[in-house]
Amino acid sequence: MSIQPLAYINPAAKIAPSVIIDPFAVIHGNVEIGAGTWIGSNVTIMDGARIGKNCRIFPGAVISAIPQDLKFEGEDTLAIIGDNTTIREFVTVNRGTKDRWKTVVGSNVLLMAYVHIAHDCIVGDNAILANGVTLGGHVIIGDYAIIGGLSALHQFVNIGQHTMISGGSLIDKDVPPYVKGARHPLQYAGVNSIGLRRRGYSAEKINQIQDIYRYLYVRGLNVTKAVEVIETDVLVTPERDEILEFIKNSKRGIMKGYFSE
Repeated sequence: MSIQPLAYINPAAKIAPSVIIDPFAVIHGNVEIGAGTWIGSNVTIMDGARIGKNCRIFPGAVISAIPQDLKFEGEDTLAIIGDNTTIREFVTVNRGTKDRWKTVVGSNVLLMAYVHIAHDCIVGDNAILANGVTLGGHVIIGDYAIIGGLSALHQFVNIGQHTMISGGSLIDKDVPPYVKGARHPLQYAGVNSIGLRRRGYSAEKINQIQDIYRYLYVRGLNVTKAVEVIETDVLVTPERDEILEFIKNSKRGIMKGYFSE
């Protein structure tokens, strides 16, 4: 373990031997930090933090502060960070409330500078949140999702896996899996085919996903009718079933299709 003498470490904290902690970091008592993690200068790790292995937390970040929620009553909750995750300067990750009892950031995630993860959010593995992205409470972001800088996500929004959302977006509707979202207000901008190819999806699989979204966004059907047609006319695949389940479980409704100004 390499801990600079100017760092403050509560004796109750559980820190793996290979962790590196730079000067002026503050580690509270109910904290666990996994092997190989680096904690930069002026980082504050508060009660309830559970940080995985080989993470990098850059100066000024605050992990596991209490929720910015007036309904919070001091319950014992967590902020969980997975392995190999990078948290850049001045990121804030609040711990959960009694809704989920935890906020979760997955493994291999990149949170760029000034990102805010509010209480009870779940960020999936391999997600990228660019500079200044702000999540309201209870947001879910799927694996491999990419959110452009300065985007703001309304509380309870659900973002599907393998999505890409343009910078500066105001997101108040759910974004289904495998798609791109852009323009103002946020609209369907096609399937994230480049991202899917990079992750090993075949051309045939991508074409099947595109066919599903043509029913939803191109053929002039409302969502209810599009779902009915997809269930009867589209070949059953794991991706088809995932898209249908996402839409059926959406409480805020999914983002709209493209329309001309």
